[in-house]
Amino acid sequence: MTAELEGDAQLEIGHVLFMDIVGFSKLLVDEQSDASQRLNQIVRNTEQFRAAEAADRLIRLPTGDGMVLVFYTSPETPVRCAMEIARALKDSSFGLRMGIHSGPVNKVSDVNDRSNLAGTGINMAQRVMDCGDAGHILLSKRVTEDLEQHSKWRPRLHHLGEFEVKHSVKIDIVNLYTDEVGNPTLPAKLKDKKVTPASPLSRFAKPTLVAALLIAIGLIGVWFFVHHGQSSAGLPLATIFPGKSIAVLPFKPLVASNRDEVLEAGMADSLITKLSTTREIIVPSLSSVRKYDDLKQDSVSTGRALRVNSVLEGNVQKSGDRIRVTARLIKTADGSSLWAGTFDEKFTDVFAVQDTIAQKVANALAVRLSEDEQKRLTKRYTENTEAYQLYLKGRFDWNKYTEEGFMKSIEFFKQALEKDPNYALAYSGLADSYSLLGEASFLPPKESFQNARIYAEKALKLDEALSEAHLSLGIVKLFYDWDVPGAARELLRAKELDSHNVQVYHFNGHRLEFESRFEEAIAEFERGVDVDPTNLIINTELANAYYFARQFDAAVAQCRKTLELDPNFATASVWLAQAYEQKGMYQEALTELNKVRAVAETWSFFIAEVGCSEAGLGHRAEAEKSIKELEERMT
Repeated sequence: MTAELEGDAQLEIGHVLFMDIVGFSKLLVDEQSDASQRLNQIVRNTEQFRAAEAADRLIRLPTGDGMVLVFYTSPETPVRCAMEIARALKDSSFGLRMGIHSGPVNKVSDVNDRSNLAGTGINMAQRVMDCGDAGHILLSKRVTEDLEQHSKWRPRLHHLGEFEVKHSVKIDIVNLYTDEVGNPTLPAKLKDKKVTPASPLSRFAKPTLVAALLIAIGLIGVWFFVHHGQSSAGLPLATIFPGKSIAVLPFKPLVASNRDEVLEAGMADSLITKLSTTREIIVPSLSSVRKYDDLKQDSVSTGRALRVNSVLEGNVQKSGDRIRVTARLIKTADGSSLWAGTFDEKFTDVFAVQDTIAQKVANALAVRLSEDEQKRLTKRYTENTEAYQLYLKGRFDWNKYTEEGFMKSIEFFKQALEKDPNYALAYSGLADSYSLLGEASFLPPKESFQNARIYAEKALKLDEALSEAHLSLGIVKLFYDWDVPGAARELLRAKELDSHNVQVYHFNGHRLEFESRFEEAIAEFERGVDVDPTNLIINTELANAYYFARQFDAAVAQCRKTLELDPNFATASVWLAQAYEQKGMYQEALTELNKVRAVAETWSFFIAEVGCSEAGLGHRAEAEKSIKELEERMT
């Protein structure tokens, strides 16, 4: 845009949405006219456009093949406007790309004395847009930093990294997309312009080999998780989550000699599921809180170890056909009570008790619930208490994360379905069990993954909004079908429905690694750590993502951070050794591997790493011993 600055022009911060029709110059004249008119109509009909125009907080300017909109409202406005436009254009015959940036903008007059716009806000928005293909909604780092202050935007933002564009300008690009709008693929223009160096995986010639290695690494994580657990006792006092965060601890018995661990964990799991439907509250998973089921465990100390600012504790006892429940919401900072309640009801009313507790907790934390969140908070998947108790037994065994636990959970979930054939959560539980049995190679892939697919699809037919079922289906598509775009759709839908489930970030991170999008994978695993800071697996996966991005110092630091949570967590030691090897620190790598030899010495990947370290140290005989051992395992 050529223009002369007016003498009295003043710079203002504008929130800029730049857009153009892809391939506009190749259209026939009448097609150009129709496309322009269609775009103008859609833009003028968006809620954000009309509201800003009515408040006189909008400047619009045509650019021939598109337009630029400058909002003087909030950073969210151009993003919301872009999403409205994308929805309206889903069935259009032309493609549109959009770029968004917040920065200085000033009004100018061009050589014909017509109004125009200039400033770095305009220039940067255009540069961001120019990086995209049809369907892309790309954001600058400045806009993303503003949006990430609110949890609702985070699942939609996908960091692509830093790129060098026109005139050697380096910009951070973020891709905004959901299942409904946007384009999840890496823009073609950015494929060879990334500033960061190539990954160690680039040495593999075929994408299939990259995927195979990543699958193996995923299995390693599951194997260690299953055989080692997630113990992290003795955690140091850590930074508390910002915003509203709550740990729902396993309930305790009213009478210690009359424990029902299935019901105690089940009450916590049911409430975690309900509270996780609200985007405003961060709720650690049952796997993270389950290790704190000691009857003598102090709730405030537990809350601090889990880095939350409130804790829900309670007692539960079932006697005959009645259930007695007490619950208390505690502030982690000082141990003060935010809410408490006692219930003595027929067991058939257990669902009403859970609804009431969830609602009271949301009210005590001053959570603003949307209409949809309110419905999901009190949603009941069955009214059959026998089916519910069988489902709780299945989840109790599933959460042991062992082969035996997964197999036993399948029996209970199937029994629950005999009591209530429309119990969507039980179908989802079956999908969860089979998908992890397949990923950990406990069952043949064909049997496990095909069963996981069948049960996930049955669950979604009953309730499309089940995040766990979308996650299981995503795992099947990623590790069995090798359908990465299909996996992306399922995993992103799972994240949209439950952005607090750390496993969503875990497997979506692997999906991004499959596509060699390592910077995005790092960002995804970082979000997983934000959601569940004490989860050992997600912390270790973040270290591994740094490794693939050739950020070896960061990989070492993250492994050490994970080992501070649990010095005996073998996975972190193996990945730390791997990073040491890349830095030429072979003695340090071997020392780290020796620490976990008792746990991992029978595993092929561990033997290979030992061989690499020995070779690096010049110990030929020891290295050849590792090779021979691996060869024997192949025969």
